[in-house]
Amino acid sequence: MSGSRPYSSPVLVIMRFRGAGGADQDLGDRLEAALAVLGRQRGFLEGHVGRNVDDPALWVLESRWKGAGAYRRALSAYDVKMEAWATLGEALDEPTAYEVLTPGHRLNEAHPRAT
Repeated sequence: MSGSRPYSSPVLVIMRFRGAGGADQDLGDRLEAALAVLGRQRGFLEGHVGRNVDDPALWVLESRWKGAGAYRRALSAYDVKMEAWATLGEALDEPTAYEVLTPGHRLNEAHPRAT
């Protein structure tokens, strides 16, 4: 399949959280700790914790992964379950993983897995 796109494309994960308000630094600390655990997982590329400038109760945990499989495997890793699941479980209930747009390629196309 010369010239074809690899099955797994990079994934951007956006998880939003609603804290208690302006003084909720505890949530920020817990998100940073969760990011540190995720950052030790295979396939992790980079990540950041942020706070909304207009609504200080709204936080974001953004991470980038080599692919959806790497992200999903990271979530099932033992240390992530033990150290980060409680915090990650507080995320707003919405889709979180996005395929990264690569110029010239269509998104969300079905591709056969290489064996």
